[in-house]
Amino acid sequence: QVQLVESGGGSVQVGGSLRLSCAASGYTVTVSSNCMGWFRQAPGKEREGVAAIYTGGRNTYYADSVKGRFTISHDNAKHTVYLQMNTLKPEDTAMYYCAARMSRICTPDAVAYTYWGQGTQVTVSS
Repeated sequence: QVQLVESGGGSVQVGGSLRLSCAASGYTVTVSSNCMGWFRQAPGKEREGVAAIYTGGRNTYYADSVKGRFTISHDNAKHTVYLQMNTLKPEDTAMYYCAARMSRICTPDAVAYTYWGQGTQVTVSS
């Protein structure tokens, strides 16, 4: 079984930055060979893929809405994936979730991910 715990959310003003962390535990297979993704869900909206990374290489995916502002990275030694979020906008306000997919093929589709964290709230105010 895999456990994912997100942290780093909070309230910031427009233009501010936050760094989310996702710590993985309970792996029988190391995080270095999987796809890790960040998703977000705002009230009344569907969950959307924000960014994903194959932790065995450098392949990444970003939603168009966050390209140039968000950066996903990983530290395999710490079994942790990060999402650096800069130049935050009010529309970035959502619950952010970390997810793991036991595959080297990363996809922004939430249904493809098996393991999920509980989420961390990000609120951007003007």
